[in-house]
Amino acid sequence: MTQAEQEAATDMIEQIETLGEKLGEARKSITARFIGQERVVELTLTALLCGGHGLLVGLPGLGKTRLVETLSTVMGLDGKRVQFTPDLMPADILGSEVLETDANGTRNFRFIEGPIFCQLLMADEINRASPRTQSALLQAMQEKEVTVAGQNRPLGKPFHVLATQNPIEQEGTYPLPEAQLDRFLVQIDIEYPDRATERDILIATTGEQEAQSVAVFTTDELLDAQRLLRRMPVGDSVVEMILDLVRAFRPNEDGVSKRVQDSVAWGPGPRAAQALMLAVRARALLQGRLAPSAEDVIDMARPVLTHRMALNFAARARGDSLTALIDETAAAIAAPKAAVA
Repeated sequence: MTQAEQEAATDMIEQIETLGEKLGEARKSITARFIGQERVVELTLTALLCGGHGLLVGLPGLGKTRLVETLSTVMGLDGKRVQFTPDLMPADILGSEVLETDANGTRNFRFIEGPIFCQLLMADEINRASPRTQSALLQAMQEKEVTVAGQNRPLGKPFHVLATQNPIEQEGTYPLPEAQLDRFLVQIDIEYPDRATERDILIATTGEQEAQSVAVFTTDELLDAQRLLRRMPVGDSVVEMILDLVRAFRPNEDGVSKRVQDSVAWGPGPRAAQALMLAVRARALLQGRLAPSAEDVIDMARPVLTHRMALNFAARARGDSLTALIDETAAAIAAPKAAVA
């Protein structure tokens, strides 16, 4: 290694360590308002660090809206919220052109930006809007721009979508298409808090004053963090494990287990591998490590893959669990590698 390479490596280590300390401050500020649920906080920060989007799945009243509002403050992002309803139209999200007449009587079209022109968009109950409206987010989520009246209009930098979804009440809803689900970096399942956490929430939120979060990051600092994350080294063994895991859930792939062939209707594509590659780096960064490990792959497998694959009818009839299949397959892939190590 040359001296220049050594200096570059040392500089990266210092940057990662500094960012790790800053992320610790951010987590502390977030949990001041969003009490407990450390796993949820970790996954939402993972989505932001990777420059991706998150799908928050949980029952009403578990703090999804509060979490997104807090993230907007802590991460220094311009956040907006849209309540998705069956009568919501694409123009309500993207914006539209209006015809105006100036003082001279000249008529001109003026574009009025919709709420999507922000840095952190909360799409509340996204599955309640029609497929036509849901599709308005597809281009925005992938290409960070929208096309209105034949003109491409770039969105804010960075641009993130945190969408919420109720997993129980499905009457009158429109399930998200697979193409849109694939554009969410992670699915974040929010469960009921344990008794001790719920007691803390009760005391903290029903008093005269509530704790407030403070800004820890600026927009430029978050963009720098996203660039640094993509520069983090990933060992060959971790890369191969990611490939093994993603390909293990494709029922038509050679060498796939009989259980996957009998249970999985369709498996994850290359975007899942890309998401997992970024997510394991983010987990390592959040834990103050310089590079991801096999443990990170196992831990991030469920949130990255759950919404990118589906069980077939026979598996659902048997009562099989997709999350259990992911956990078991990830553990089976990791076991030989651990033995070799």
